[in-house]
Formats: sequence, structure tokens, C-alpha cells
Amino acid sequence: MPARYDGNMASQQSGPPKVFKKPQDGIALARQRLIIALDVPDAASAMRLVAALEGTCSWFKVGLELFIAAGPSVLEPIIGRGHNIFLDLKLHDIPNTVAGAVRSAASLGVSMLTLHAGGGPAMLSAAKDALAGHANPPELLAVTVLTSMDAGQLHAVGVGRLPSSQVEGLAKMGMEAGIRGFVCSPREVAALRQLTGPDGVLVIPGIRPAGAAIGDQKRIAGPAEALHSGASYLVVGRPITQAPNPAEVATIILQEMAQALQSATRFPPQI
Repeated sequence: MPARYDGNMASQQSGPPKVFKKPQDGIALARQRLIIALDVPDAASAMRLVAALEGTCSWFKVGLELFIAAGPSVLEPIIGRGHNIFLDLKLHDIPNTVAGAVRSAASLGVSMLTLHAGGGPAMLSAAKDALAGHANPPELLAVTVLTSMDAGQLHAVGVGRLPSSQVEGLAKMGMEAGIRGFVCSPREVAALRQLTGPDGVLVIPGIRPAGAAIGDQKRIAGPAEALHSGASYLVVGRPITQAPNPAEVATIILQEMAQALQSATRFPPQI
């Protein structure tokens, strides 16, 4: 098991610490770490949002709703505009099936891909092994506990642990299976950063800027809080995409992110 993170973004493993230097333009750095969720029902709606948000981010998330409605072809024009794709399919099946799905997703040119940590170590290992030899493999992200779930929801599906304990337990299992990327709520990001050290890629949904509706999310935080806790990337959907002026809201979030990043001396890794 890797050494635990020391709280200062410096690796406790052998070799020099990884120091993430600040660029002059904090907004530029924030754009690299903001993922906007295209949780819309069709390709036309997705491309309107991509066009409206041009220049506000480097990443877009394509999840189940859009991917099932529009198919893999929806990814090509987004990638063609120079954006990275976070393909959020939360794969969860027997190891052989997930391995095949991972290989298929890798061929689409996506940069990050999710699978459920709850699928177990054999499934996670099979997913990682499926990318062996791939020239430009996506970062595999193990989803720990959905941000819509609290202790009551976990208990309903037979999990007696608190969300924080379940997240940490699943992340430990994922690391033992060779996974270095994880999805968790903002409430668990500090604990996972302690666990993964500076090499862990932590992608954090449930981000709600001040005044935004909570919706069906239960474990949330603001952009600055999540970044200060050690998040690598922030995923924001409805507060931006359902706003009358999505680019304006994205810019406000970028400004908050930039202030948080510029006040730090070390940054979590990017892929």
C-alpha cells in the first residue's frame, strides 16, 4: 500500500517531492481542472452547450443519458474542438465484460473513464489489464459512493458503514487493484488525498457554488473548499448548464477556483 499523503502535497515515497508550480494565469489553470457535465438528452443540446461554453473549460463529461441517446458519435465533434472527454459510464459487470467495455471506450479517444469500485478487485484489475499496451489509455476512475447517497441510502442496500468509511474502504481496495483515480464527494476528498498521496487523481462531483440549488445531491461543497481539500478536477453540471447564461456562471466558478489554486503552493496532479 502506498504511503499516506502528508497533507503538504509532498510524496513520502522515495525520490524528490512532486511540486506543482503555479502558472501566471490562475484562470487558465482553473480551466484545465473544471469538467462541465453535458447531462442533456440529445447531441444537438450537447453541442449548443459546448459552443456556448467555448473557452471556459478543457473538459466535458458525457454520461449515461447523452451517451445512450446519441451514441459514441457524439464524442467526435467535442474532441474535434480540442476538448478532453470524461466518459462517465460507471461500468459494473463481470470482469470479462468490463474489460471488453474498457477496450471499446479506449478506442473512442476518451481521457477518463469511470467504473464502480463496488464491482470488486477482480473487475478493477481486469479493467486495468485491458488497457495494457494501449498507446494513449484513458485514466480509469473508480467511483466510490455516489454523491446522492447518505448513511440511510447505504443502509438500505445492506452497507452498514458510514459513507466516509465506505469511500475509504473502496479506495484502498482500488489502489490494491492498481487503480490510482477515484470519484468521491467533496466531503471525502481530504481523506482520500491522505490515502492516495500526491499521485492520486481525484475527480469530485457534487460541486455547488454559493446560491446554487442542491437538487438530489447530499454530500456537496463549494469549488474552493474541494480544491483546498485536494481535488484534482471538479465536475459541475446543472448549476452551469441550466443557468440562463451558462458561460457567465462558469466564469464565476473559474474565478473562485483560480483564487483557491493561486493561494496554494502545491497542486494535485492532472492526467
